[in-house]
Amino acid sequence: MQIGEINLLKILRFTAPGAYLGDEEGNDVLLPGKYTTNDMSEDDMISVFLYCDSEDRIVATTETPYIQLHGFAYLKVKEVNLYGAFLDWGLEKDLMVPFKEQQQKMEEGKYYLVTLQMDESTDRLFATTKVNRYLEECSDNDIIGQEVDLLICDKTELGVKVVVDQRYHGLVFQNDISKQIRRGQTTKGFILNVREDGKLDIRLDKIGFEKFDDAAQYVLEILQSKNSLYLSDKSNPDDIREQLGMSKKTFKQAVGKLYKARLIEILDSEIRLITNSSSL
Repeated sequence: MQIGEINLLKILRFTAPGAYLGDEEGNDVLLPGKYTTNDMSEDDMISVFLYCDSEDRIVATTETPYIQLHGFAYLKVKEVNLYGAFLDWGLEKDLMVPFKEQQQKMEEGKYYLVTLQMDESTDRLFATTKVNRYLEECSDNDIIGQEVDLLICDKTELGVKVVVDQRYHGLVFQNDISKQIRRGQTTKGFILNVREDGKLDIRLDKIGFEKFDDAAQYVLEILQSKNSLYLSDKSNPDDIREQLGMSKKTFKQAVGKLYKARLIEILDSEIRLITNSSSL
């Protein structure tokens, strides 16, 4: 059984307080009577969320919380008292953010980006606004072009921050924002680039250059219509993205392929098509 997550458990027996559920390892947990229904029977398998009640007992609920263990979400503060801030996360018992886990003092009625974590020494779930320490660095270039789940976060001068697949830092650059998005919204996106610092560049629309061969052909076609492009490996990544819709890394890979094929010449501030170049 995993606290803070959805578990698939078997109904063992019904009692006055509710139904006892069990896993394959012989553990059991109470599903309070208010969550049982007439169509439930012994030996049925049901999905429940596990957390600790107000007396720190592990209990099950058929309600689905807005956030699960190690996940990220924008949640509303219902109350602030001497112990911390308490969030509405869709369950009967509110979710606590201790003062030490608040990046800044939280205010009642406002929404904050939090992640759900567990104190291993007490098995108590808690939320924290210090989310950066829990986001991972990505080093897998093979995921470029893949569709991912996004949680829209705050705006910056460059664009909009996002949480990618509930794991990674991401950024949608301003000129790649093709539709209205709002903080706290979940949507789909596509990985454009994996940066050296492990953060991800994201596009909201499907990327046309999942493969470097596609990008090289695209650059060649543009050169065939213009003869030259005022871009180079020294160009600003934003300029490359604005003109070609691809990351600087993809651009450099494409240009390298064209150069090796003797289709272009590379100058200090531009690349030029070699006369009579046709296609790859």
